[in-house]
Order: sequence, then structure tokens, then C-alpha cells
Amino acid sequence: MATETESTTSSDKRLKPHQLSLGLGIGMGAFILLSGVLPQITHWHNENEVHRTVFGNIPGPIQIAFYTLIPVMVVWGAFRFADRMKNWERGTVAKRRTTAKNAKRRAADFRAGVYMRTLLRDSAAGLMHSMIYFGFLVLMGVTTVLEIDHQMPESLKFLHGTTYKAYAFVGDLAGTVFTLGVIWAIVRRYIQRPYRIRIKTKAEHGVILGTFLAIGITGFVAEGFRISVEGMPDYEKFSFVGYPLATLFDGMSASAVSTWHQWSWIAHVVSFVVFLAILPVTMLRHVFTSPLNMYLRDKDRPKGAMKPMPNLMETELESFGASVVEDFTWKQLLDTDACTMCGRCTSVCPAHATGKPLDPREIVLKTGEVMAATGSPQVSPPLGVDGEIKIGANSLFERITAEEIWACTSCKACDEICPVNIEILDKILDMRRYLSLMESNFPAELGNAYRAMENQGNPWAMNQGERGDWANDIDGVEIVDPGSPLTAEYLYWVGCAGSFDDKNKKVTQAMAKLLRRAGVDVAILGPSEMCTGDSARRSGNEYLFQMLAMPNIETLNGMGVKKVITQCPHCFNTLLNEYPQLGGHYEVVHHTQLLEQLIADGRLDVSQATLEERITYHDSCYLGRHNDVYLAPRKVVGSIKGIEIVEMPRNGTKGMCCGAGGARMWMEESIGTKVNDERAREALSTGATRIATACPFCYIMMDDGAKAAGADEDTVKVADLAIHLLDAIEAGDRAMDAPDAPLSATSTD
Repeated sequence: MATETESTTSSDKRLKPHQLSLGLGIGMGAFILLSGVLPQITHWHNENEVHRTVFGNIPGPIQIAFYTLIPVMVVWGAFRFADRMKNWERGTVAKRRTTAKNAKRRAADFRAGVYMRTLLRDSAAGLMHSMIYFGFLVLMGVTTVLEIDHQMPESLKFLHGTTYKAYAFVGDLAGTVFTLGVIWAIVRRYIQRPYRIRIKTKAEHGVILGTFLAIGITGFVAEGFRISVEGMPDYEKFSFVGYPLATLFDGMSASAVSTWHQWSWIAHVVSFVVFLAILPVTMLRHVFTSPLNMYLRDKDRPKGAMKPMPNLMETELESFGASVVEDFTWKQLLDTDACTMCGRCTSVCPAHATGKPLDPREIVLKTGEVMAATGSPQVSPPLGVDGEIKIGANSLFERITAEEIWACTSCKACDEICPVNIEILDKILDMRRYLSLMESNFPAELGNAYRAMENQGNPWAMNQGERGDWANDIDGVEIVDPGSPLTAEYLYWVGCAGSFDDKNKKVTQAMAKLLRRAGVDVAILGPSEMCTGDSARRSGNEYLFQMLAMPNIETLNGMGVKKVITQCPHCFNTLLNEYPQLGGHYEVVHHTQLLEQLIADGRLDVSQATLEERITYHDSCYLGRHNDVYLAPRKVVGSIKGIEIVEMPRNGTKGMCCGAGGARMWMEESIGTKVNDERAREALSTGATRIATACPFCYIMMDDGAKAAGADEDTVKVADLAIHLLDAIEAGDRAMDAPDAPLSATSTD
């Protein structure tokens, strides 16, 4: 007990994020104030002929107002950011510590955030944002350099001569890039109006862009009048925008030019003050929060793994999942303030694209709404909040509906495309846990799958005794007794679909034949194999997942299993990434990875494998985005002679889900277009005569979608790539066995 108290006390003494914000803001404010007072005492001036006189033609009272207002706004902004950080601190612990092991990766992620590399995935929008962002950063740097030079003694001043000319050129270049970027953003948002932007355009955007445009225009106008006041010195020609502007004022009197210079300078400063005022209370805060979110990208679990939970048979926890803001981690709450509202997540969501109620961006924004409305003190909510919406309680379900949560296919496309590392899927899955475990609020048909997994050990509601029946006609398949040690090199984890579904039993048989050809020593569990529990976990039923997973782990560990082959990416992900949370540590390989290796090593002879057809490959979400396996399946297909490979428009990291992930395989799709129908049409549009999959769910969904589109098996063959590969090898074998068959037939006649 004493130890617990000491730990709590130590934690309380540690600086909290909001305290760091206050300290940094107050320190910056004090520094800016001091930088205004110091020159009034020292009176250091740059005597060089080629230089800029800071505050030239600006009266003393205006200078005093400048050095008073700017520090006040900086400190005010620090207090507003501190209020937001207090909201993040409401969240639970997130293991995001920087260690020697992850420091290098974190630094790289932070640089990617600062350099806006992820935004460049969309080349047009990325370039536009880069122009605004980097242009503004350079302008801030230019201003800071001028201020530093202003503080220096005469002997140390450096902003003169050639250095000043280069400085003037860089300043105008940055200002030009910045202003053109802002104009481009205005045109894009209010004239071109892409869908993902149009649906979230609010008055706030106009204020931000208007402020930026004012900063850019008033800066150049003030520069032009300043150069005119200084008598148009030749060295200012390096200000390639300001100098031509100054020539436009030749006909004005000296007093008029002086007055206009002062007013344009004031307008420029006021524009910047407005920027400081809106920075912490609008979406502009992502300038700070987004790079921070990128820095925290590395986490303590694999990419494809859900957050672990304690043993539900033993835990004393009274609530599971997320229903209130405090159930999320502080990183998940930071996400809501890091969001740029760009809509990329929404644009790639298969549920949203096919008319379902889910909008990933809205999940983030609605979470932010509840957090902002229930904070102490309350803070400004995320962009896009309807003023008429009132948050009545600290409940996520005040704004987020169960229909939205259950529409998700867990494809991870939203997380993958997010330019600032917002983890949307984790939030959805945490809320599913609450709905499933605490309220039993899940689709009725999902309940059927739950009962089947609980009673029969598989969601297909088939007799476990039939798990190994697919092997009856296959020689050399050993069904190992779970009580005996595994002597084979690999355990072949067939999975529920590969054991019970008629389509996928053919995949299992094809794979068994390929393994036999390659001389790979494998064994199966047969009736002793149970569902890994993926569908239960992705639908929030952690209790059922653990009920299935623990006996499986006990069986595998008792047999001394080290290496496992899977043909289902869901089994692959669960065994590889999630069973370690419960004590199951295995070397897991997906069948496409193994086939690639066997072909590369020459153990599986494909030298004669031939198919004179056109093929397209559909990426499985749980193989691709969840585990970054993209090349292995393509290399397997590419090993076949005569094959023409065509890619669908959406492929790789941008591939579209088949619609069956996240336990959607067991739920009806009654709203909008079916996801698999949409994806199948995309596959058929390539003109492919074969569609290759690497997942049993994808196989079922793509085959059904192709048939719904009117494509029969004689026209387009949909199958797992193991079947396509075996077809090619057997075709090559037949050609080798009877190379002269047509000639022989002719001569016999």
C-alpha cells in the first residue's frame, strides 16, 4: 500500500502536458516583451549602407502597442491550448513512451508530420498545403531573423550587404508561395469544391483563409510602401514583389506614402494578431497537434492487433469498452484535436461509399464534440458542429449511433490514409466492445454467429467432427492428436471457412497438393481446431474471443507448435498479432508468403506453370493494411507464364474492402449498395478472366459479387490464388505429358 501511495505521489509531482503549455507560452511571451524593451535601452543601430531599419517610419507608441499585444496573445493562446490538453488528460493511460528502441522511428514520424510528407499522397491538395505551410514557416523565420538582428550590437549585426539582399529575396519568395497557396485553397474550397471538402465547408474556413490572405497581401503592400518611404534604394530590387509595387506609388506625396505605410503595417500586424487569436480555438491548432500525433505513431502493439484486455473470467472491472470520453486513452482524445478535417478517411471508407451511415471523419469530430462540451473548462468543439446540437451528457452515444459503429468493416483504410495518424478504427472497436459486452446491442444475425462459435466452435454452425473431411480424398494429410507433440515442420491452421465452406474447401485441397509437391511437412488439427475468435473480437465480444482463444493456445503450446501456416488473413492476424497477448507466441506465415518462398527457393517447381489469361488480384485488408503483405501474392501470380496481370484502380494500400471484415461476414447488408457488388464491378471492369483472392471471406464475397454482376464461372473465374497456381502447374504438366498430342491425332486419321 505504501508503494502505491509513493507511486501516486510521484506521478502527481510530474509535470502535466497543460502545465508545459503554460510554461512555454509564458516564457515566449516574456521573451517577446524583453525583445521590445532591450532596443529601447541599447539603441543599437545597423550602420551598413545595405540594410533594413526595423520599425522605420513606425511611431514609438505603435511599437509599444506591438510589443504589448503580441506577448499577450501568445500567453492567451498558451492558456487556451492548456485547456485543450486538460481534456486529453481525461483519457486513460496510453503506452506511448519514447524509448531507445523507438526513438529513431519516432523522430522519422515527426519529420514526416512536420514536412507534410503524408499529405502529399494527394498530390494537388498536398502541394497546396505545403505552399501555405512552408511559405508561412519561412515567413516566420524571416521575421525572427530580422528581430534577432535587431537585438544585436553593431559589431554583431549580420543582416546587411549581400546577406540582406539574399534575405530580401527569400522573404519575397516565401510570401509569394504562401499567398499563391492561399489563393489556390480558396479556389479549391469555394469554386472547385471536391465532395470531401464541400460537405464540411463552414464559416470557420472562410475566416482562416481570409486571415491568411490578409497576412500575405498586407505584408506585400506594407513592404512596397516601406521601400517607397526609403527612397527606392537599388538593393531593394531583390524584393522582387515589393519593389515593383513601390514603383506604383511614385506619384504620391511623401506624407501620403508615409501614412499609407503606417496603416498597411498596422493592417499586417492586426492580421497576424487575428491569426494568433484563432490559432488555438479553430482547426488551425493542428499546426501543433498534427506533428505531435505523428510523433506518437509508434505504439506498443502490432499494427493489426486490437488493444489487449484483461482476462474477463478473472477481472474485477465493471465496465468494458468505451461509452464515455474517459474510456478512451489520452492519445485517442489527442486525435480529435489533431484532425485536419480533410475528409480523406471518408473518401476511402467502403461503408460510406456504398450508402451506409458510417462516416469516419464524423466519428472523430463527434468524439471531439462530446469531449469539448463536457470538459472543465469547456473548449471550442471541432469544426463542423451544428450550433443547435446540444450535448446532454458525457456519453459518446450522445452523438454516435450504434448503426454507425456496426457499419464498419474494420478494413483500416481510414487509418492508412490519414495524413496525421488519427486512429479511427480503435475508437470504433472500443465502442463495439461496450455495445456488445455491456448492452448486448448488436445485430440479431450476429447473435447467431456468437451462439455458433460458443456451441460448435465455429461461426458456420457446423459439426466440429467434420473439420477434417476436406482431406478425405487427399493423400498424405496427417490429422495430429492434440495430446501428442507436433513432429511436422508446420501446423496447417485451416480455419473455419477452409474447413466448412464448399468454395474454400477447394482452396484447402489445392494448398495441400501444392505443399505436397514442394515436400513441405505439415499436419492439421482437424476436429481439435476451433475458430480463432477474430469475428468475435472485431465485433466487440471480447469474452467470446478469449473463450475461444485460450483453449486454442493451450492446445498449440501443449503440442510444442512453433510454425503455423494459415490461408485466412483473419486467422493469420489473430495468431500472429493477438494470441501473444494471451501467451501464444508462434511463427505464423500466410500461405501466399509460403508459396512465394517455396517458388523462390525452387522447392515448388513452376517452370512449366502456364495460363494464357488475364488476371487481377484483390488485396485482403487483413493481409494488406493490417499486416503490410502486398508483394507476396503478386509475386506468386507473377511466377505464372502467359499471365497478363492487371491492377484494379484501387489496389495495394488503397485497395477496397470486400465488405466481410469486422464480422460483417455474419451481418446482413440492407442499406445502400452491397460493398462486394461494388468491388466486384471494379474487378470486372479490368477485363480480367480470372480474379485472384488470398482470403476465404474475399473469395466468397468477390465470387458472389461477380455472379450478381452477371459474370458466370465460364467467363470469369474467381478463386484463391492457390487454386489459380495449381491450375497453371497442372496445365503445364498436361502440356509436358502430351506435347505432340494434336499432331499424333492427325497422323492417326
